[in-house]
Amino acid sequence: MTSPAVPDPAGSDTDAGTSLLAPGWTGSPAASATGDRAYLRALLDAEAALTRAQAALGLAPAEAADAVGAAADPAAFDAHSLAERARGGGNPVIPLVADLTRAVGETYGPYVHRGATSQDILDTATMLVAARTLDLLLPDLARTEGALARLAAEHRNTPMPGRTLTQHAVPTVFGLKAAGWRALVLDARDRITAVRDALPVQLGGAAGTLAAFGSYGATDPVALPTAYAGELGLRAPVLPWHTLRTPIADLAGALAVTAGALGKIAVDVLTLSRTEIGEVAEGSGGGSSAMPHKANPVRSTLIAAAARRAPQLAATLYGSLPAEDERPAGAWHAEWEPLRDLLRLAGGAARDAAELAEGLRVHPDVMRAHLGLTHGLIVSERLSAELAPVLGRARAKELLTELAARAYAEERSLGELLADVPELRDLDLADLTDPARYTGAAAALTDRALERR
Repeated sequence: MTSPAVPDPAGSDTDAGTSLLAPGWTGSPAASATGDRAYLRALLDAEAALTRAQAALGLAPAEAADAVGAAADPAAFDAHSLAERARGGGNPVIPLVADLTRAVGETYGPYVHRGATSQDILDTATMLVAARTLDLLLPDLARTEGALARLAAEHRNTPMPGRTLTQHAVPTVFGLKAAGWRALVLDARDRITAVRDALPVQLGGAAGTLAAFGSYGATDPVALPTAYAGELGLRAPVLPWHTLRTPIADLAGALAVTAGALGKIAVDVLTLSRTEIGEVAEGSGGGSSAMPHKANPVRSTLIAAAARRAPQLAATLYGSLPAEDERPAGAWHAEWEPLRDLLRLAGGAARDAAELAEGLRVHPDVMRAHLGLTHGLIVSERLSAELAPVLGRARAKELLTELAARAYAEERSLGELLADVPELRDLDLADLTDPARYTGAAAALTDRALERR
């Protein structure tokens, strides 16, 4: 009997960008950008940039910056060991600084992490990870937006049932629905872009006063965060934000909105691709382990799952806003995993949304056929307005109520029944009862939405 494989304790699903229980983000650009190796790289980048910034201001020799930069090679560090040793001080920066100092050597080792606190480095690394992830997420949003714009333009005159509270309401066009999806994607893009551009470095020292840098010779310690930001391509904060967690909250909100916006597309596709509806279909559905005939809307399913998880993760990050004192115990620590999960979920959903939108198949003939499911009653709103001047408002309402019941009972269309009403013989009932001729300004609204870039 073959023994099961023994897991490699040094292996990490986060390093490989995979997780057995996370098909929604596994293999996505966001997966590799948020793994343990990516965080390790960001931590080392933050440490190396700090020494460079101090060297640029004359607070450290240039040789020290070169030495720290050369030693800050992620391949030379053991992420698993760092994770285990992080328990001792409550964060991975403490063991990392010890390892990096040893790697730099006796001469320039004292310049590693000089004047900083662990939160400075971990917060800055988190902003780097976020920036790098968002830079990968935005192109997928652009792909999604482009595909939806094409669908909206192509189907600006494709009539379909509008549904409210799960029931047929009045006719609409599929182009307007696609344009609405695109508007949400653009809303998400705008929020992600704004947050990405505002991501700040963190530098305040032990209690946010920059005091240690003055002790090391800085005549203007306030200039150091600006130099630090310039080294990393992030924003310089007005104040150290150890307990002023707006950057995290803003990032959480943008990611949750993105997941929710993409989730709206997904749930609509899930509804419209039901067997008994079949108005759209994913380009390549997933299979079933038990039913060979199925082509499940897997992309939509995974996006919808991400959209359902994101609000709770964002809530945890919002819950960390009340952070006590000048450095918090617990509130800061509670942010790390939910934020990484949010980055992964939004990034995976963006990947899947691009594939979904680019491959979506639309069935206009099925949409048109469904407009007749209510025997013409889908245009009853129009008829109420059109018949009132002819019959009087009360008589028109009474007649339509009566004919609605007869349409179902007799399996006849509303148009046929109206044709039997003497007072209406001069009206063009074919036009009045054609659902495709009662889509209002849907096409114009679609065009208007597509003007947004």
